[in-house]
Amino acid sequence: MSATYGTVNLISSFGFCRRWRRQCLAQLSIPESITVIDLMTGMGELCPAVGRSIGPGGKIVAVDNSPVMCRRAQENHVGRLACKLEVREEDALCSQIPDDSADVVVSSFGLKTFSRDQTIRLAREIHRILKPGGTFSFIEISVPPSRWLRIPYLLYLNKLIPLLGKLLMGNPDNYRMLGVYTIAFGDCRSAITAFQEAGLNTSLRSYFWGCATGLVGEKPSPSRAATAQT
Repeated sequence: MSATYGTVNLISSFGFCRRWRRQCLAQLSIPESITVIDLMTGMGELCPAVGRSIGPGGKIVAVDNSPVMCRRAQENHVGRLACKLEVREEDALCSQIPDDSADVVVSSFGLKTFSRDQTIRLAREIHRILKPGGTFSFIEISVPPSRWLRIPYLLYLNKLIPLLGKLLMGNPDNYRMLGVYTIAFGDCRSAITAFQEAGLNTSLRSYFWGCATGLVGEKPSPSRAATAQT
């Protein structure tokens, strides 16, 4: 599905994916000249906005395990951003990023395909690569809690999107999996415990009445952790 990744995100989010990415970043203070890790970067959709915030003294490390996605991120953004960019073809669950090296970790629409065990590994990896006091923000398409939204949205995911995949792309099977993954994921409440147990201060965010949810938080600095224990 990598060849039509952007189209799928746009269709599955009713066109809201761009706005939700902006809202994901708006949860954080992203100053100039810092290092930002974009996990499961896809085509690097978060990179332009992050680059404008961190400027020429900053750096984005974009990580994805798909060579197609990495190539498209390179083609879309290398030499075009206001900051330095490094694209890495690596597993976000076990990257070669050094310990305590990231000021900020961000990710959009990559959580829903992970199993419980993979989510635990991801949370531990985020804790490993973040500097003490570093922050993170994740966002994911979710199943809304209201039945008035949930029923038509699931019909849209399970019926209409596979049909569009067949008509426009000739392959409904990959698009059918989007609904399967989203239903199994539910929303970001399914991941918050893993993040908290990894030692990350984590809170839940909801967007557009729960059609997207997010996780926002920080890796406590030693001084804050000591204060919390007293």
